[in-house]
Amino acid sequence: MTGLYAGPIQDLIEELGRLPGIGPKSAQRIAFHLLKVSDREAGRLARAVTELKARITFCTRCFNVAEVRTEGGAECAICTDPRRDNHVLCVVEEARDLVAVERTGEFKGRYHVLGGAINHLEGIGPDQLRVRELLLRLQADPVQELIVCTNPNLEGDATALYLVRLLADVDITVTRLASGLPVGSDLEYADELTLGRAIEGRRPLGA
Repeated sequence: MTGLYAGPIQDLIEELGRLPGIGPKSAQRIAFHLLKVSDREAGRLARAVTELKARITFCTRCFNVAEVRTEGGAECAICTDPRRDNHVLCVVEEARDLVAVERTGEFKGRYHVLGGAINHLEGIGPDQLRVRELLLRLQADPVQELIVCTNPNLEGDATALYLVRLLADVDITVTRLASGLPVGSDLEYADELTLGRAIEGRRPLGA
């Protein structure tokens, strides 16, 4: 139902309700919490959102989040780190999955963020993901191993299978995380030890 509250409150509730994972009741609770906090606290939140939109974008190379540079362009800290191994590329669905892998301390290569996973029920196919950009990177970079680090669920498995078939004729070893991750879960919720062991024990795909 709409129009139950004064205009600005109702507008905020509706905007919050558009956020992923925020239902109508949660949106209402957050809106009234913000109404109660001080102007200073509300201002900090507003400035954080404004700064996010002004200063953060996606890395032009791997599509991780990156800070916009005044000299133009934007590459993330991982892509600009010369200590990373150019021969191993880890493919993840979202930037938050990259963070989960980094927390393990087990991976020293580079990343490619697809921007999601294949989900035909929601109309998401390979063309909606950054698969083309991945293929261009494989042509330009000296990648020897591609680790498919998609979530262990139906969508992640479908994406992994698609990449294996796509790269069947490419001279690159394609591996997948080892078992141990709960089926149907998301990488961002996996503990560092379990995810680290899954990286260490990765296995070839399509063998």
